[in-house]
Amino acid sequence: MTGQEVPPSFRLAYVPGVTPTKWVRIWNERLPDVPLTLVQVPPAEACALLRDGGADAGLVRLPVDGADLSAIPLYAETTVVVIPKDHVVAAVEEVSPEDLAEEIVLHPLDDTLDWERPPGLPAFERPATTADAIELVAAGVGLLVVPQSLARLHHRKDLTYRPVSDTPESRIALSWPQDETTDLVEQFIGIVRGRTVNSTRGRPPTPPQPKGKRPEKGGKPAAKGPRGGSGGSGRGGSGGAKGAPKGSKNVKRGKPRRKP
Repeated sequence: MTGQEVPPSFRLAYVPGVTPTKWVRIWNERLPDVPLTLVQVPPAEACALLRDGGADAGLVRLPVDGADLSAIPLYAETTVVVIPKDHVVAAVEEVSPEDLAEEIVLHPLDDTLDWERPPGLPAFERPATTADAIELVAAGVGLLVVPQSLARLHHRKDLTYRPVSDTPESRIALSWPQDETTDLVEQFIGIVRGRTVNSTRGRPPTPPQPKGKRPEKGGKPAAKGPRGGSGGSGRGGSGGAKGAPKGSKNVKRGKPRRKP
């Protein structure tokens, strides 16, 4: 390696709540010589980070802003309401926005759900972050509606959560700059899409190999004997035919025994 060469590496950004562990493990198995570095980024800053070259690709929340970024949707998350464990909502398995109509529902500034109108009653002031809102829920100030992964990320023993029906869902996508679709980006796309290590994507298919023996020099194939061997003698080599039962091969012919 010369002094100007830089060893390959891959930087993967991800927003809070996303768990890239499985994909990173597969990357390390398939490309052990290419280190993968994880870069955690707030949802609102993810697209700018990709544009500025701070990461090669990112696991972000949709939508991405701008046509210069490619995005492959991966999955949608369940929306839940975070509540104190002794709250009345904890007694049911699922709630609707109407069930929260008389509750104060916090709406943090870094909210990731695309609300037309958030459910419940608005708080006097919007918390700056989801983490701040979680603290307010624990203090009994209000409730919080978030993607399930964020409820798990900010888990507390005194809080729980329940699914909320008929609400927007947060969708996770793999995104990268369109003009920077490198071979390593293609490798990671294959991993998140579940392609196997032997995937033929981008490679010409291997032509089928002919069965049997190759033709002899001169163009004509060798003639087969009565038992499938080549030549006309039909002998399977020294010692009887192939596939004969054990013990039936190479019977010795010796002198007859003398009578006692």
